Order: sequence, then C-alpha cells, then structure tokens
Amino acid sequence: MSNIPETGRTPRVTIRLVAIQILVFSLLLTLGGRLWYLQIRNGDEYTAEAANNHVQQVVHPAVRGSILDARGVPLADNETRLVVSASRTELMKMKDDGKAVLTRLAGVLDMKPKDVMDKVRLCDAKTAQPCWNGSPYQPIPITDEASPKQALQIREREEDFPGISAEPTAVRRYAAPGDANAAQVLGYLSPVTDEEIKKAEDSHSPLLRSDQIGRNGLEREYDDELRGKAGVTRYEVDNLGRVIGQAESQKAQPGANVVTSVDARVQAVAEKELAQAMKDARKEMDRNTGRKYEADAGAVVVMEAKTGRVVAMASNPSYDPNAWVGGISGKDYKKLTGKSSNYPLLNRAIQGQSAPGSIFKVVPTTAAVNAGYPFDGNYNCSSSFNIGSQVFKNFESKGYGPISLGRALEVSCDTVFYDLSYKQWQKDGGNKPKKHPADWFYKTAHQFGLGKETGIDLPNEVTGRIPDRQWKKDYPKANKNAWCKYGKKDGNYGQRIAYENCLEGMKMRAGDSVNYSIGQGDTLVTPIQMATIYAAISNGGTLYDPTIGKAIVSADGKKVQQIKPKSHGKLPMTQGTRDKIDKALAGVATRGTAAWRFGGWPQDKIPMHAKTGTAEVYGKQTTSWFATYTKDYSIVMTISQGGTGSGASGPAVRNIYNALYGVDAKGKIDNKKALLPQPQATLPKIDSDGTIQAQPLGKPIAVVGRREQLS
Repeated sequence: MSNIPETGRTPRVTIRLVAIQILVFSLLLTLGGRLWYLQIRNGDEYTAEAANNHVQQVVHPAVRGSILDARGVPLADNETRLVVSASRTELMKMKDDGKAVLTRLAGVLDMKPKDVMDKVRLCDAKTAQPCWNGSPYQPIPITDEASPKQALQIREREEDFPGISAEPTAVRRYAAPGDANAAQVLGYLSPVTDEEIKKAEDSHSPLLRSDQIGRNGLEREYDDELRGKAGVTRYEVDNLGRVIGQAESQKAQPGANVVTSVDARVQAVAEKELAQAMKDARKEMDRNTGRKYEADAGAVVVMEAKTGRVVAMASNPSYDPNAWVGGISGKDYKKLTGKSSNYPLLNRAIQGQSAPGSIFKVVPTTAAVNAGYPFDGNYNCSSSFNIGSQVFKNFESKGYGPISLGRALEVSCDTVFYDLSYKQWQKDGGNKPKKHPADWFYKTAHQFGLGKETGIDLPNEVTGRIPDRQWKKDYPKANKNAWCKYGKKDGNYGQRIAYENCLEGMKMRAGDSVNYSIGQGDTLVTPIQMATIYAAISNGGTLYDPTIGKAIVSADGKKVQQIKPKSHGKLPMTQGTRDKIDKALAGVATRGTAAWRFGGWPQDKIPMHAKTGTAEVYGKQTTSWFATYTKDYSIVMTISQGGTGSGASGPAVRNIYNALYGVDAKGKIDNKKALLPQPQATLPKIDSDGTIQAQPLGKPIAVVGRREQLS
C-alpha cells in the first residue's frame, strides 16, 4: 500500500487535463476556421464546382444542311445509315466494365473484340487511336455501316446488349448526281480539333467536340451556315456517374441549305469532256520532244457572262469526297496527298497557275490602244523578231505581213506584240528607265484584275503573277543566292537566265517585256481569272466576282438569303475598243486559229468568240489553253503538258457548248436537248419539313425521302 498521499497526484492530473483541453480546443478552432474558409470565403466557388461535378451534358449533333445545284438537286446531303453506339455510362455499371457485352457485339458486327473495346476507351495523352475523344456521357459510335440484319439482332436481343443502340443516323453523302463529282468545289468534312474549339469559344458560332467542319470548298466557305447548332441535354449524375435525373434540354437546330449556281448536268459534261481531252492528248506526239504528251492535269470553268456565276468547275485529277466520311483511312489519305498522287485535292481552276500563252493577248492589245497605238493600224507580222543577237520567233515561224491588231488576234501573231512591247519598253527608258515609266502593258494587266484574287467564294484562291517592276525588285531578294550558285554564262538556257538574273535581276530587260507581251516568261494566271476576263468582254466590260453560292435557305425553306453578283471593276477599254476586240475574237472562231474546231457552228444564231493559247514552260511540254465566250457563257479550259490550245482543249470546249445549246454535229439547234441553266431569279422549293423539290437532271429521278438518284 502506497504511502504517497492522494493530494500528491492532483497537480499532474490537472496539468494533463488542461493540456488535453487546450489541444482539443485548438483542433476545434482550426477545423472551424477551415470550415469558415471553405463555406463562407470560397463557398460560391466550391458550390459551382460541385454543381458541375453532378451535371453532365449529352450533345445531339445538328443535321448539316445540303449543298444544292441550281435546280435543287443535292450535290452534298445526308443519308440515313444504321449507326451502332455504346453508352459508356451503362457499361461502367457492369462488374466487368461491359467486356462481355462488347465481345458479343463484336461477334454480331463481324469485328474483333479488341477493336470494339478500343473504340469505347477514352482518349488521353498516352492512348493511341482508335479511342473516344468526346464526352464520356455521349453515345460512342462503333460503326456507321451496320446492316439491317445486324441492327435487328441488337434491337431484338436488348437483354444481351444493355447500353448498346442501333439507330438510323444522318451521315454526310456526296451524291454525284448524274456523275457530277464536283469534289474540289464541294470540299469535305473532318472532326474539329481542340485548337479550333478554343479559337471559336468567343465567336457567334462556338464549336463542340462532336462537330464536323468543312475543310475545303463550299463545305468550308459556308461552314457556319451549313453546320447548324447542336442540341444539348444536361443530366444530373451522382459521384459514380450514374444518371439520377434530367436538368434541361435544348433541341438541335438543323443547318441551312446552300443553293449554288452549279448545274449538275453541265458539271457532269464538263468533267467528262476534260477527262476525255486529257486522255486524247496523251495519244498525240509532241514534235519537240518526240514523246507523247503527258497531259498530267487540267481544269475547266463554265461561267455565266452576265453575272459571273459559275455553272460548272472541274479539276483533274479528282477524288471521291466520300472517302472522308466517317474518318479517312491512312491508306486513302496517302493516295490523296502523296507525291505520286499529283495532288487531286488541289482545285486547279482557282489554285493552278501557269503562263497563259496567247489567250493573254487581249491584255496587251488593250494596253497598246491605251498607249496610243491605233487598233486598225498596220503592224508587221514577220516570222521572227530580233533584239540584238536574240531571236524571238512567231508561232511555227509563219508570217502574215502588215496586219491590224484585230487580225493579229485572229492569227495569234506573236511578232506584232513583240514589236509593240519592245517599242514601249524603249519609250519607258529601256535599261535606264524613267523615274515614272508609263508601263502600259503591266498597268493594264492589273486593271484587268490579274495579279490578285478574283474574290470567288471558295477558300485558298491564288493570285497569279504579273512580273512588273515592283515584282522585279522584290523577287531577286529571295532568289539571288540560288541564281548565282546555279547560273553559268555559257550554260544551258536555264543556267544562262540564272546568270543574267544574278548579275542584274532587278532590271526590266527587253527580253522580259517581249516574252510578257504574249503571256510567257514569269507571267502566271489561273483559269478562273481568265474566265472572268473573257466574261467581262462578253458582257460589255464588267468584271464580276465569280460566285458559286446563289442563296442560303433555312432548313424549313422559310428564310432565304440571296447571294447577289458583285462587281470588282470595269475593263480598262472604251466601248469602241471592246467592240473591235469582240469582232476579232469572233474572227478567231470563224477564220482564225480556232476555226477548225468550230466548223458547222451556228454562228449566225449563237455568235462564238475564242482565243487559243499554247504556253511554253521550261523543262516541260506546252500548256494548252482555250478561252471562249458567247453572249451567255464564258468557258476556259487548260491542260498542263497537253499540247496546243485548239488541238487539246478545243474539242472538249466545243462539246460543252454543244450540250449547253443543244447543237448537233451538223450545227442544228435542238432546244429540247439544251442544258440551259435556271434563270437567276429561280430557286428550288424547300418544304417546311425539309423536303427539297428538285428538278430532273434530264433522266427520270426516283425520289426516296431526301435522296435523289438517277433511275
């Protein structure tokens, strides 16, 4: 038994109790402070975060609007496909995360189980494709190519496929009505990127991760109008991701339809004739090289002369835009972009630029008249033209003696334009130019709209090039080192030019002006530029911005936004000069270089005007150009490495006119066979339910829902 009195323990117990009380109080004080900080100081922030954690949204993509031809026939629309999708939320509720269900699904779809499982996994920095890059609460598409039999199996055995749906869904379709492909005009779609989503956050048309956007052509140019607005349903979910209720829902708004000036019937003819012209050119022998022409690329534009509206635009080589639907394969992508593909994605009507050859001569003809040379004066059409030791030959070295500028256009006499440009070069000071030279030949080209975009409603148009004095100053800065390295005084043609450029690249030499006057040298134009110019000569002088979009019509057909033709200037010529050039170009088609291609044409009823062009390209075969117009249309065709203008392109252009006006081989006009496009005020009718009342293509059309097919 202890002898220590009880009062001896009291101080130590008291100290311990006090310490414990202080500790507990401190903990309570800390906890209270933290609760005050979270609930009072940052309460709103955490409340908002908590709400976000328990509300998830499911996006319902909007049906993309159709792209229609002038008669209402869909060039790009949507077709119904059976899309099989998986709900990841439902799959994650299962003990095996849905592996058994997905394995059974793979068997029905004739797919590998791993491929199906890969499609429903979420993408992150370490996950390779395929994977799902969208919301985990969004139905994840497994395939859009399910057969009706496969869809029926899934829907009839719902107990075996919980979380799996097989529903009809709108998928983009490029219909090619009547074989009118129009790939480069239409463009294609591909999924939106994170960068694009971020860039569009503050715009009037924000992008969602589920969106497909236009990558080229009209799909890109009118993407905002075509895309519509996606619908969103917001669900309340618990912390395990299970749906416990619906918060709100917004319906998707379908995209508007874009009505174009393209006529599918004319488009099909233009594509066919261009392809045939290139095929025929490859059978012909190039007398300069002893090889057959390669005819590796080409383009044609059919334009309404009085409005600038494009009726048809074809580029070759081409491709099938349906290859992009549902995601393009690596193999197909390589075919479209590899070096051996010859770049079919390129729209050569607005992006292919080359020397124009003699179709350019309407520009120096106008320049000469504006500089004071009389149109009806006498100009010596000799077989060659000399500047010092340099000899510039007329085409095939043929001479015609003294002729007018009009006759020079008809027979395409190069030496007349050589002489005029050389004289003007001398007046401007020659190798020692005046402080402010007149530069009529270059200034006039700019006034024709060359060296800049035409303003067509398609993306990525190129400007071409007018090699004027400013260009001669700018160009050497980037190329002098290469010229000096490659150039040789006594080398081949290319090396001699490089040597001269190395020494005096900034000078506007006599040879530069002479070559320029016949559309050679460093001059570059595009088919759309030349079609615009020849349309302007036809309509009296107005240079229109080429347009393909004709109207934007809401999905229910109630709202119509007309896209009216706009002008970007007038030709720099008087009405008298225009009339004389017009008469000369008619002479080209009746007694000049294009006459042999328009034999039997009903000239008295439909006056034809033309200009041929054969452009020389260093290291390649000649480029064929053929520029024409009537009172209604301007048609320009070009074939790279295709030979002469009238030889390669002439027959194809004639056949397009035959189709437009219903002209047979004997020159007889049959209006019932003519493919005359719709009057500009006419628009296809679209019913309130979205049904498009398309006019026939010339053959019976079987209409099934919103799909049109040639029967």
